[in-house]
Amino acid sequence: MTRVPSVLDHAPVLPVVVIEDATDAVPLARALVAGGLPAIEVTLRTPAALDAIRAIAGEVPGAVVGAGTVVSARGVVAAVEAGARFLVSPGWTAGLLDAMEASGVPFLPGVSTVSEVVALLERGVREMKFFPAEAAGGTAYLKSLAGPLPQARFCPTGGISLASAPSYLALGNVGCVGGTWMLPGDALAGRDWVRVESLAREASALRG
Repeated sequence: MTRVPSVLDHAPVLPVVVIEDATDAVPLARALVAGGLPAIEVTLRTPAALDAIRAIAGEVPGAVVGAGTVVSARGVVAAVEAGARFLVSPGWTAGLLDAMEASGVPFLPGVSTVSEVVALLERGVREMKFFPAEAAGGTAYLKSLAGPLPQARFCPTGGISLASAPSYLALGNVGCVGGTWMLPGDALAGRDWVRVESLAREASALRG
């Protein structure tokens, strides 16, 4: 397995995908990759998630597929066995962090407080998911962390839109943002992969 140097550096936006039908995984991933968003977070929120990761890993060579909503050591193992090349959690515990560190793939543990960031820095983890971004303080909060904790880098996720993403990406401690706006429900329901590709291309052009 090729190790991904950093989840934060593939593109300005990390699509956060919920897949209900595993047969949609490959065309959806191909549309995102064609639009310039190669890193794809498939959340472990549906029974189809692991099959979707497996399909993308096996059939979309341009994709860097990862698993999101990873909340247990069992989830870590299952995701990596399915082909996930990175892991994202909404939060973390010592046990979950141990499992992610042992997985051999990059990971973004979720944080929303200064103490959580400091605890991760003590463990040598410098790249994190900031979640839920808008509810937890948004750009003002992240900007306030840059002074005392400049070594921490973030992927803010949660409530971010095409309109608000540039303000996050303008911050020096933000590598990318996570979002779903390039995956509107009606486009997914109608399997409108051309629209998804167009929205992905718009998102991939963002840079603060």
